[in-house]
Amino acid sequence: MKQIFPPSITGKGAEGLGYGHASVLEHAFGTSDPYTLGVEEEYMLLDPETWDLVQHIDSVLAAVEHGEHRNRIHAELMQSVLEVTTPVCRTAGDVMHSLTLLRGYVAEIARSEGCRFGSAGTHPFSLFERQRITARDRYRQLVDQLQYVARRELIFGMHMHVAVDDPEKAIQVMNGLLVHLPQMLALSASSPFWRGEPTGLASSRQMVFAAFPRSGPPPRFKDYADYAEVVGQLERTGCIADYTHIWWDIRPHPRLGTIEMRVCDAVTRLEDVVAIAAFFQAIVKMYCELYDSGKPIPTWHRLLTTENKWLAARYGLEAPIMDLATGRRNRVPVAQLVRRTLRDIEPHARELGSERELEGVRGILARGNGSDRQLRVWNANRDIVEVVREISVATEDSAVSAPATS
Repeated sequence: MKQIFPPSITGKGAEGLGYGHASVLEHAFGTSDPYTLGVEEEYMLLDPETWDLVQHIDSVLAAVEHGEHRNRIHAELMQSVLEVTTPVCRTAGDVMHSLTLLRGYVAEIARSEGCRFGSAGTHPFSLFERQRITARDRYRQLVDQLQYVARRELIFGMHMHVAVDDPEKAIQVMNGLLVHLPQMLALSASSPFWRGEPTGLASSRQMVFAAFPRSGPPPRFKDYADYAEVVGQLERTGCIADYTHIWWDIRPHPRLGTIEMRVCDAVTRLEDVVAIAAFFQAIVKMYCELYDSGKPIPTWHRLLTTENKWLAARYGLEAPIMDLATGRRNRVPVAQLVRRTLRDIEPHARELGSERELEGVRGILARGNGSDRQLRVWNANRDIVEVVREISVATEDSAVSAPATS
């Protein structure tokens, strides 16, 4: 299977890619098969008795150092967070296979190190003041630059990449995808608690991360040169080291040749992760083919897409959002627009071999998202610790045991 990025680019820093100059913003678009995808998940490391976060990333990484999945498991900003990355996958079924193994492996390693793990957008009651920053230069520099904004970033996300074969196409497809941000967020929302309190939000993670500079929905770009000029200006003036310090909800990833969807909360149930990945992959394919046909991809003002995203963060699957595609005067439930999108992309999912996995989106609409599930547990007995325990159990339930060492 081809990698999403070519060997000639892999491992180079921004300066090696010429990212300091807009006219030479190199990219890997078109170097791999279109629509291949990858998923990144951020997990919380948990104490099996108190269900609070534990600072065990160093011991976990040491335990996997010689294991078969060592290149798929990484540190993050805080020592209580672990990230996994799938290999390049062709179908959502491949994502299921990969994450089943990775979650099983992490479960086994975590238990061997005296902890558990879970996947959700926030830890329901842990405090960011008690977390330690991971001892890496990138994270130290980030905290030095952003101070309190970075120190309180005790949040967990799921990022998805889909390969696109042309940089101009990638920009136009990204512009079209902005209208789908509230759908992606509503399906994945899993952070109704913050610091031990129900927030009244389906995704409190969005509100925490909104304090980051260069976050939220991106502006609409005219073309790749327009995007490259913006990145180049930020780099030349020293505002950012490279484009990966632009943390939009969706962004081009030139080094990988992908469009990266970053708006999603970390998702608890594996089948939901896979369904959302299938959803995203099929939408990208739909817009790519629209572009190839010479037809315009519809886009809307950032103020409108940002408002809809806010409504999804507040209300989740019950969000009353603007139907920008039809221009209706009345707002409609976001779930209704998800169903419309499903009808539009089902032929594309079928061609991608992900039709069965895409059906999982209907399952999310029927039973609720992660936020709904956490609130059901909370409302049963008002026990915030039980909410975390349920997150961990549900995260591990879909995993299978994998060998701890190769």
